[in-house]
Amino acid sequence: MAQIVKRAYKFRLYPTNEQAAELSRTFGCARLVYNKALEHRSRAYTLEGRKVTYVQSSAALTEWKKTEDLAFLNEVSSVPLQQALRHLQAAFANFFAKRAKYPTFKSKKKSRLSAEYTRSAFTYRDGQITLAKMNAPLNVVWSRPLPEGAQPSTVTVTKDAAGRWFVAILCEDHITPLPPTANVVGVDAGITALATLSTGQKIVNPGHERADRRKLAKAQRDLARKEKGSANRQKAKLALARIYARITDRRRDHLHKVTTRLVRENQTVAIEDLTVRNLVKNRKLARAISDASWRQMRSMLEYKAQWYGRELLVVDRWFPSSKLCSACGAIQRSMPLGVRDWVCACGASHDRDVNAAKNILAAGLAER
Repeated sequence: MAQIVKRAYKFRLYPTNEQAAELSRTFGCARLVYNKALEHRSRAYTLEGRKVTYVQSSAALTEWKKTEDLAFLNEVSSVPLQQALRHLQAAFANFFAKRAKYPTFKSKKKSRLSAEYTRSAFTYRDGQITLAKMNAPLNVVWSRPLPEGAQPSTVTVTKDAAGRWFVAILCEDHITPLPPTANVVGVDAGITALATLSTGQKIVNPGHERADRRKLAKAQRDLARKEKGSANRQKAKLALARIYARITDRRRDHLHKVTTRLVRENQTVAIEDLTVRNLVKNRKLARAISDASWRQMRSMLEYKAQWYGRELLVVDRWFPSSKLCSACGAIQRSMPLGVRDWVCACGASHDRDVNAAKNILAAGLAER
């Protein structure tokens, strides 16, 4: 039976000069409102021990718009500004629930440039989207169709460091679960092999960052030589950002293909609960671990398994998957990273990663 899910469809966007200027103003105003509201809430709690709610922040925004210094906030759509306050409220909720650190101020140079529009601030008609404060629809490259009869609930416009514009359209989609299968698989995430399966198959890690490391190094040197604040430095910065964008796009595309295949072919997928944040503290492996992007792979497996009626099992991070013999259950005293093949006292010969994948699958099935 098909289930209804909220799904975001992302497309390239080519705004006109006027639209780009309007969106840039909106980005700046949304960032300003977020920072000002954060400062207001932090000061109220520090000086008075008082918590400021979203409703109070919204009322404060209304007052800010009436001042001479912040009157320019009235020039952009009010919806992205309200959404900035909602994002701040969510950030505080995550902080108080101990899911995240205390919210930080958004930097003009480092923060993601985005503006979120809800239904009252855009129209979707005849396959075209027109945002509030704009007279013409956006020039969107519809690389794939939206679901039939889709009614977008949210439109988010972003601009990345490489100067590319995107629009993400959130709407409801009907997803039909995949036919059941008896296949189960354990997955051991790695560096040389992105994923080693309990079946013995290894999915190679393309190493997209490593492949473009020479280009990256040259672009970084070019940027370092340019004078700060100069136009040439901006050009060099953009060139570097484009290389990073290419790496990120290729990595994401590969992870989508790998995770979709694992979910399609198996009813149950077992993985290890790796703490990437701690693993990247190893200076020798941090770059390779980041390039493998294990966290993103797990995130994709989680939502795809939920969409398509599959089961994702997560094994405790302290489970000795590499040191445990999958044949007899004996645990080795130590297993240095350099040991890729080993023989157990019972006579079983193991490939380190394949053995770990088998143990992850067995542990996941046992903990169901």
